[in-house]
Amino acid sequence: MKKTVIIIVIGIVLAALIGAFIYFYQQQQKEITELKAGFDEQKETLEEEYLGLVMEYDDLNVTSNNDSLLYLLDAEKAKVQRLLDELKTVKTTNARRINELKKELETVRGVMRSYIIQIDSLNRINLELKQENQAVTEKYNQATQTVSKLSQEKVTLTERVEMAAKLNASNISAIPVNKKGKAEKKVKNVTRIDICFTITKNITTQAGEKTVYARITKPDDDVLIKSAGNIFRYENREIPYSVKKVVEYGGDDTDVCMYWNVEEFLYQGTYRVEIFADGNLIGRRNFSIDK
Repeated sequence: MKKTVIIIVIGIVLAALIGAFIYFYQQQQKEITELKAGFDEQKETLEEEYLGLVMEYDDLNVTSNNDSLLYLLDAEKAKVQRLLDELKTVKTTNARRINELKKELETVRGVMRSYIIQIDSLNRINLELKQENQAVTEKYNQATQTVSKLSQEKVTLTERVEMAAKLNASNISAIPVNKKGKAEKKVKNVTRIDICFTITKNITTQAGEKTVYARITKPDDDVLIKSAGNIFRYENREIPYSVKKVVEYGGDDTDVCMYWNVEEFLYQGTYRVEIFADGNLIGRRNFSIDK
């Protein structure tokens, strides 16, 4: 009887021990499962943060055009990508390495913040330089426009001065005369053509000797000349003249007479006399000779 009681007591104790073992084992497994779930969640969150950092580096590459900085950004992005790849292969139970990678994340994130500050600073400097360059360009354009306007005004003023300084011939007469020096209308009796005019007063022109040229053009537009070498420059070309005369011009009205001795055949019609001085046409007059 006593032996039976002992056996029963032992059985009860064993049952209690087994029950306690099972309870503690289940509790341990539950804690392990919860702990593993926590590690899984932590690792997943860490992967998302690393991936977000890689994408942020991509965005920074777009906002920067500094080659040296872009090189550093690419190198740092590659480092973050390597850490992400390693994190993906680390087992959830390797808490030590996961914690190390978590600390490493803070380090690379700090590096990124420094790059963001640099990029913002460079972009601000670039913007300021761009604004300064734009201001300088606008000032240059304004200066160029001013210079252009002044140049145009100078050209206009020069043209006006040149026009004002241009000599003018008035009271032009071209009279065919006979051998007695009297006016003659019949072509067969004309021995000379007398050309007289007045160079009018002009205080703006330069005083001094003036070479005056006269061209006598026949009805067929052929110019009367004595020599093929009798030419002068007018409007960037050489043209023939009939007679020339050097006149002393002092700025006041100056009377001039020039003479053409007829040594060639003339015919009836309308003749034209043109007067030139200082490279300008200063007057013209027509006259007629009868048959």
